[in-house]
Amino acid sequence: MKKLRLMIIAGETSGDLQAASLIKSLKLLNPDIEIFGMGGKKMRAEGAEIIYDITGLAIIGFFEVLKHLNTFKKIFEKLKALLETRKPDAVILIDYPGFNLRFAKAAKEKDIPVIYYISPQVWAWGENRIHEIKKYVDKMIVIFGFEENLYKEAGVKVNFVGHPFLDIVKPARKKEETIKTCHLKHDSIKIALMPGSRKKEIEKHLPAMLKACEIIKNKIPNAEFIISRLKELDHNLYNKIIYRSKIKPHSLDNSPYEVMDIADLVIVSSGSATLEVAIMEKPMVIVYKTSFLTWLLARNLIKIPDIGLVNIVARERIVPELVQFEVTQKNIAGATLEILTNHKRIHEIKENLRKVKSKLGEPGASSRAAHVIHKYIMQIKLQALA
Repeated sequence: MKKLRLMIIAGETSGDLQAASLIKSLKLLNPDIEIFGMGGKKMRAEGAEIIYDITGLAIIGFFEVLKHLNTFKKIFEKLKALLETRKPDAVILIDYPGFNLRFAKAAKEKDIPVIYYISPQVWAWGENRIHEIKKYVDKMIVIFGFEENLYKEAGVKVNFVGHPFLDIVKPARKKEETIKTCHLKHDSIKIALMPGSRKKEIEKHLPAMLKACEIIKNKIPNAEFIISRLKELDHNLYNKIIYRSKIKPHSLDNSPYEVMDIADLVIVSSGSATLEVAIMEKPMVIVYKTSFLTWLLARNLIKIPDIGLVNIVARERIVPELVQFEVTQKNIAGATLEILTNHKRIHEIKENLRKVKSKLGEPGASSRAAHVIHKYIMQIKLQALA
């Protein structure tokens, strides 16, 4: 039997991370697998041949994507051509639904098996998308238990493997060491600021967060603030905003779990980071602001009451979330103080976060996903030989 050849498409930094973990697990099962496709430095580090590097591709919002449509078309056509020339045994799509669902159709037209790992958020945008997925995706691998039921009911072949964050969300050093490194006081109330992983998110969120910190500091004089910065982003982006603020937060680069670990509360941009905070069992206030046109369109498309992943998994609003016009210094400070000044509320939130964490399955998601994928592809290959 010839060497297994897989094409993997990951369009964002988070997808690159999960794809890299998946590749590592796949290679433990079959060291001779050849992997190529779209991704970043983490996939490359695991031995994948990167045809298109996603560095700088993190674009959010409907209208923002439209501005870069020609770039996406060129990438799509380049990768589509490889379906013919490289003839992969299967295409593995990681999240990134706007691009990947179209690519699933292209692969299906070439009779190449399509496996989707980390499902599009069909539960947010309406379940009609499931019918499109059923047409073009041969195997869906999901990381939330409630997604498994959605797909089963629609007749899609699906496996729930648990959430990969359970393997990676853990601080690399002790609290005392982080507190010392950041020059913080042991007895202070520590509030972590996580404004997002993209330039636009930081520009939208950080100024309001810092203004809120001024109000919080007036009410809780021993409050201290720490920001989790991304090394990949230009530090001037953070520095320009902080320079204009009365609050000068301590900072730590590329150490989000250490920052969460020492925090009494986290003010966090909506997204996968809310689940990371939940796994660390830290009370949080979720914020999210985008361009007005993107918000207007999203408001009419989103079919669920909450946008924070932690609230979606809980199936109720267990932590406050502030969206678009609600993202003001007064609202952020109010929601933060309401939690920090109420011990009963803190206990209730932590209890609910533990329940969310238990819904994410068990550690070992990437390994389980790799086993599902490898077994599925080998079955297809054996059937073809029969």
